[in-house]
Amino acid sequence: MVIADAGDRQRGITLLERAVKAQPGVVVWYSNLCTLYRLEDRTADALAAGQEAVRLDPQNPDRLVNLSRVFANVDDYEHSIACLQRALDLKPEHADAHFMLGQNLLATGQYERGWVEYEWRHRTEVGKGALPKMMSAPWNGMPIPHGRLLLVGDQGYGDTIQFARYIPLAAEMCQELILGCSPELAPILSSIPGVTRCYHRLADVPDHAAHCALSSVPGLVHTTLDTIPAQVPYLFANPAQVAEWRKRLDAALPRGVRRIGLSWAGRPAHADDSRRSMRLARLAPLAGAGHASFVLLQKPVPPADLHALRLFPGLTDIANDLTDFGETAAVIANLDLVITVDTAMGHLSGALGKPVWIMLSKACDWRWLLERRDSPWYPTARLFRQQTPGGWDPVIDEVATALTNELRDSAGEHR
Repeated sequence: MVIADAGDRQRGITLLERAVKAQPGVVVWYSNLCTLYRLEDRTADALAAGQEAVRLDPQNPDRLVNLSRVFANVDDYEHSIACLQRALDLKPEHADAHFMLGQNLLATGQYERGWVEYEWRHRTEVGKGALPKMMSAPWNGMPIPHGRLLLVGDQGYGDTIQFARYIPLAAEMCQELILGCSPELAPILSSIPGVTRCYHRLADVPDHAAHCALSSVPGLVHTTLDTIPAQVPYLFANPAQVAEWRKRLDAALPRGVRRIGLSWAGRPAHADDSRRSMRLARLAPLAGAGHASFVLLQKPVPPADLHALRLFPGLTDIANDLTDFGETAAVIANLDLVITVDTAMGHLSGALGKPVWIMLSKACDWRWLLERRDSPWYPTARLFRQQTPGGWDPVIDEVATALTNELRDSAGEHR
């Protein structure tokens, strides 16, 4: 696994396969192979290795949790949940099993129980440092009529944008609401109704009666699929910035042509980034879909993709000017459509009420549910899903066809 963790998964797989062939029955080798096969989208191999690890070590909950990931990756949530429940029978306090169970329940629309299990994310090894140590009490959702409430954006940019819709609701339940978030998000979050001030450092936060992770609010208010606050837009770009970007884009792009934002890769440190991201060259079919102006929303542009920029004639590269989400929101406000993989660009576009097409891997995040082409979280979103793990080409073909139709219809409207 050391070689695989250093970036050479194929070499790691080869060495483990040799080890298993030479000395069958070493459970950790099968468990590690299960993980690597899954990350390489070799689902059948991952399933076989994971099941062998469970057979050899049936009382170890970690083996069951590992196997559950494989089932979840192919949307077999019945078997994934069964593995996790068995793991919790063996170890009731297994934080990863609880957290994964929460994600599975949310993915299948079982929000009531899902939010409860989702809270275990703070007890996992990865999640323990998500929130700084606080002196105030954890907020339990009850009104604080004479006190200050601190909400903290505890996950990635996209998660914070998704759950920002709950800020006005929380603000109604306290005397004053303050927000802890990254500097990049402050320009769009500070203007949400109810936010008194945004803070970026815990040392600067004033005394407060209670605190809460922003991603815990949906559970505290008992959100179901039918009660998701989905009124959009709920984020707004600064009008002056919107006007300035309108001038810049008008000067750089032809008039009367649809303007389409592109984003194809997420944050490399994300656990599933290899699945959700792709190389820009794979999106080349979009360039031939019709007369359109493409605007680059990818920041930064991965070095491996720089050579592929030429595949999109007239592509407007503004990445260096996207200094925060306020600037990015102002750009998106001037676009007709955003096409992206599952990154913060999808969440931001949806929160701004802009049409957004989101390309999803087979093993996508729980918030996109199963099989749906729409999203109860973002009414302006259209989802394009892989049918098999790693199968991007059919997705891109579908997006290219949809874009061709979109551009043809819009051209007809302007005749």
